Amino acid sequence: MEEKPYFIEKAGVSELSAVAALAGRMWEHPAAELEAEFAALLNDPDAGLFTAKAMGETVAFAQCQLRRDYVEGCSTSPVGYLEGIFVDEAHRKQGVAAALLRACEAWAKEKGCTEFASDCELDNTDSLRFHESLGFTEADRIVCFTKKL
Repeated sequence: MEEKPYFIEKAGVSELSAVAALAGRMWEHPAAELEAEFAALLNDPDAGLFTAKAMGETVAFAQCQLRRDYVEGCSTSPVGYLEGIFVDEAHRKQGVAAALLRACEAWAKEKGCTEFASDCELDNTDSLRFHESLGFTEADRIVCFTKKL
């Protein structure tokens, strides 16, 4: 497979549909609803939304935000937080996710953060390996509960 050049940039309005479609695949959620959420993030100073493009096509995205509440394993506030990252299958294993993560980390540093965090489901071994390979250390493992009142 020929390696393609990837361009990482802050997302704009023109990428919203592509980002929502990718996010819908990751979170198994209707893209139309996600598009409205991402549109709101574009003007939120506490949110960063980045895309990776190959030959003009949006093939990946990363969403990061500032979290001011307690973040597991962190001792400062705010903390840059990777809320989601997804790379289309045809473009994986080419450094795209790592480049998107670097963009998110740079954004968080510009916002004054000295720590960056993320999470994944306990059984998502691909995500766990991704995080570990890019320098994250596991802070804790938890099981969350809910109850209807």
